[in-house]
Amino acid sequence: MLTEELGPFDQTLSGPPPLFLAFFVLVAAMVVAGFAFVIVKGLAQWRANEASPLRGVEALVVSRRTDVRRRFGSPGLADAGAPMSPGTPSTSSTTYFVTFEEPSGERRELMMSGRDFGQLAEGDRGHLMHQGTRYKGFTRQTVVDGPR
Repeated sequence: MLTEELGPFDQTLSGPPPLFLAFFVLVAAMVVAGFAFVIVKGLAQWRANEASPLRGVEALVVSRRTDVRRRFGSPGLADAGAPMSPGTPSTSSTTYFVTFEEPSGERRELMMSGRDFGQLAEGDRGHLMHQGTRYKGFTRQTVVDGPR
């Protein structure tokens, strides 16, 4: 028999090598630490915004940008003779940012909805309302072209 040729069964060889276990635990700990860091950072930002006063200031729109994130889906795997399954669809999401400049020269980039983003253009002047890093609104100044 094969086990008789190799000698008696040795308990020390029954599990994964210790180096593999150490590597597995290290990777798992790094993943958990990464998730914890993101959660703590998000909570800290939320608390800072909650503690910030609602602030209104005259501002100029100096730039606009979008951040598009795409997640590609997977094609469906069909069994032989079965109809094609759709798989996971591809998705995308867009985050909108506008940079405002205050009269003091301080610049502030705020995230906002696509609807608010679409109403602003570079060069717009007006009254910005924000609470910490939260965009609360922008009232554009009316421009008077002169007598008509």
